[in-house]
Amino acid sequence: QVQLVESGGGLVQPGGSLRLSCAASGFIFSISAMGWYRQAPGKEREVVAVISGGGSTTYADSVKGRFTISRDNAKSVVYLQMNSLKPEDTAVYYCMMLGTNYWGKGTLVTVSS
Repeated sequence: QVQLVESGGGLVQPGGSLRLSCAASGFIFSISAMGWYRQAPGKEREVVAVISGGGSTTYADSVKGRFTISRDNAKSVVYLQMNSLKPEDTAVYYCMMLGTNYWGKGTLVTVSS
């Protein structure tokens, strides 16, 4: 069955960096578009970044120039490198396979001094 397992969240100071990972299994990862979403307390879930099977990327305006999504098809992993983190980036970050309703359980990122 499809499994998506996020890791790499934690507490970081403003201006710091984190790299999130999402390990995928149970489907043909290399041809699947993948996305990172986030949900802050009291807010709706929103898209952060998307990467196609071919490697094309799209970002939310709020993270452009700070976040980078990438994938390793040999390892079936999608990454989210987050730099210059701000308190407003605090959220649970989720990995999902686009075009489906398959989501990971999320990893919490807290940006605070």
